[in-house]
Amino acid sequence: MTKEVEHARQSTDGLIALLDAADALPGVKELRSRSYELLRVEPGTSVVDVGCGAGRAVAELAERGVTAVGVDPDERMIAVARGRWPEADFRVADAYALPLADSSVDGCRADKVFHELAEPARALAEAQRVLVPGGRIVLIGQDWDAYVIDSSDPDLTRTIVHARADLTRAPGVARRYRNLLLEAGFHEVTVEVHTGVFTGSVMLPVLVGLAEGACSSGAVTRERTDTWIAEQRARADADRLFLALPIFVAAAIAPRRTGSGLINPER
Repeated sequence: MTKEVEHARQSTDGLIALLDAADALPGVKELRSRSYELLRVEPGTSVVDVGCGAGRAVAELAERGVTAVGVDPDERMIAVARGRWPEADFRVADAYALPLADSSVDGCRADKVFHELAEPARALAEAQRVLVPGGRIVLIGQDWDAYVIDSSDPDLTRTIVHARADLTRAPGVARRYRNLLLEAGFHEVTVEVHTGVFTGSVMLPVLVGLAEGACSSGAVTRERTDTWIAEQRARADADRLFLALPIFVAAAIAPRRTGSGLINPER
C-alpha cells in the first residue's frame, strides 16, 4: 500500500470516527427523523442519500420500508458502509453524477454535503434529474461561520471560527439553501433551523478541531491556539463550556412537467 493510499485511508477513517461521534450527540437522531418526515417517506417509496458516509441514514430508511440507495465518492467510506449494513444498497458516486435513471426516486437527501461542493447548482440539477416530478429534496447542514462559543477572548474566538470556516469549500452554503433551491426550479421551499446547545465536554473535540484548523491556516499562532484550547478545557471541567450550533434543514418539491414545460406541483 502506497503512502498516499494509506494517508487517504487514515483520513477517511478519521472522518468516520467524527461522523460516529456526531451521530451520538443529543438531538442528532431526532434531526435525521425530521429529514425523513420532510421527505414524506413511507413503505414503498424510494430515496437516494447523497454523501451517505458510513450509511446510517440508508439503514434507517430501509427499516421504514423505503428503497434507499446511498452514494458517496469515497470508496473506503462505501466499503465501511457495506460492512456495517450488508443488506443495503451503496454505490461509489458523487453528487454531480448519480448512478440512477431519470425520474427514478421519490426523494433525495443530502446531509453535511453541500459545504464540500464547488458547484451546488449542478448538484441540484442532478438531483432534479433523478427525482420523479413532484418528488422531494431535503438538504441538511451548518453554517460554518455560525459557531456560537463563550470565551474570555471573543475577538480570538471570532478569528478561530472564521479561519476554520475559510478552510471549507463553501462555508456559508446553508444560508443559501432556499435561494439555491428556488433558482434550481424547486417549489414550496421551506427552511427550518434546529439549534443544538452543548454545555458539557462532549463537544470539546469539535472546539479543539476548530482551533487546530485555524492554527494550521496560519491565522492564529501556536501559543494563542494552545491558550484558547486550555481555556475551553477548563470550562468543560468546570461545567462552563457553552456552544450553540444552528443546523439548517431545507425541503422542497421538484417541479412537475407537462409537454409545454414546468408546472407548480401539488402533492
